[in-house]
Amino acid sequence: MNLLDEHNKKYQFFVDITGVAMKVYNKYHYGLLESAYEAAMQYLLELNGHKVERQVFLPIYWDNVKLNQNYRLDLVIDDDIIIELKTVQYVSDDHRRQLKNYLNITHKPYGMLINFSPDRIYSEWYERFSSGDIERIKLF
Repeated sequence: MNLLDEHNKKYQFFVDITGVAMKVYNKYHYGLLESAYEAAMQYLLELNGHKVERQVFLPIYWDNVKLNQNYRLDLVIDDDIIIELKTVQYVSDDHRRQLKNYLNITHKPYGMLINFSPDRIYSEWYERFSSGDIERIKLF
């Protein structure tokens, strides 16, 4: 197996999850709340044998003090992949920054930004390395 094939195989789970999102989009199209797409994705991913948590609370701390504020992660798959869902015309840098902040706070290794836009399904894939660097992943 060559390096490109190994790279693509390592990230096949991104392709599989995007395929589930496409299935949901093809059934529901555009115009529902994020929560509807979220519920459908949870159902289909669990049918495929994944552990899926929905609306996972993420507490915020100042040093060692828990603040009276929580964020919620849309989906966490197999304890390693954060899925941030959107239903907007275009994905913005603010959406990307939100996912990257979640990756930094949780130290989870993978994140996906999935947008159920008016025209199509759109996804971006990210990996957080032990150094704290976050890179966008592309297949070749």
